[in-house]
Amino acid sequence: MMTKAVRALLQALSYGNIEVESARRIADLKKLDPMRIFLKKLDIEVYNGDYKVPIRLYFADEQSMKTGNAGISVILFFHGGGWTTESVETYDRVCARMAQSTGQLVVSVEYRLAPEHRFPTGLEDCYAAAKALFSGEVLPDIDPDRITVMGDSAGGNLAAAVCMRARDTKEFTPRRQVLIYPALNNCYTEESPYKSVRTNGTGYLLTSVKMEDYVTLYERTPEDRNNPYFAPLVAEDFSGLPDTLILTAEYDPLRDEGEEYGRRLQEAGCNVHTVRISGALHGYFALGISHLHVQESFSHINRFLLRGNIGEREKEDPVEEIR
Repeated sequence: MMTKAVRALLQALSYGNIEVESARRIADLKKLDPMRIFLKKLDIEVYNGDYKVPIRLYFADEQSMKTGNAGISVILFFHGGGWTTESVETYDRVCARMAQSTGQLVVSVEYRLAPEHRFPTGLEDCYAAAKALFSGEVLPDIDPDRITVMGDSAGGNLAAAVCMRARDTKEFTPRRQVLIYPALNNCYTEESPYKSVRTNGTGYLLTSVKMEDYVTLYERTPEDRNNPYFAPLVAEDFSGLPDTLILTAEYDPLRDEGEEYGRRLQEAGCNVHTVRISGALHGYFALGISHLHVQESFSHINRFLLRGNIGEREKEDPVEEIR
């Protein structure tokens, strides 16, 4: 339960439209984190055509840096930021803690950002990184079945789109995806069919106005909004997609579309488990591993990763709320 004081503070912080350069400067403050020098990581590149896509590998510990690739599990991660802000650098601590919390190697992708590089450029960078990882180009001897595609917010959009495109092209086959409060629809005005856009669209940091700005900055043309790789919820076919864990936040305008995506996957016969984190706001995953909502999320993520697939109980219980 939120107190009146917390609600008043959130209301004061939830204002205005997106000003890209200002938002990027604020995000860049995360680079000042003094703990970054202790992270166990390695920077490499993969090709998307002639463009070199930077990617960063995060290791769970010293030992994992010294051992070979055979038998290890990998999380391919796409960061959030409305397709316009954030970076591998600003997500350094998030990905390092993810590696430590899951015991898996985390591969974070520095995809190009809008509005300088609009749809589908960022998606193509992510897809190229995924294809290189699944093919063994990045890490020889990796078992593709031990790779999980993951992203938060706009990164959740990119993760879902990469998996959908992989299903369509059959160039590689992701077995698991984790979507953390993903952006999956194409409209955040009063025309949106989702109640959470209206009930949570003001006063909870991420506003519906900002989301509409992000979508406008990401699109190359208005017709892009009807492309399922832009907005996975507009797809006609949800079959054949990976086992999926979806985490949504109670006070998030994106909550209902994430849960709707889970229902669509379930109706198409996919294995899916959707968890609503009670009391959480959009973006909570970046708060640090000591935060209660992050700890709860990792308990679900680790259970999902350790199982390798989802049991029948979750298929029958499509939305779980943590209290």
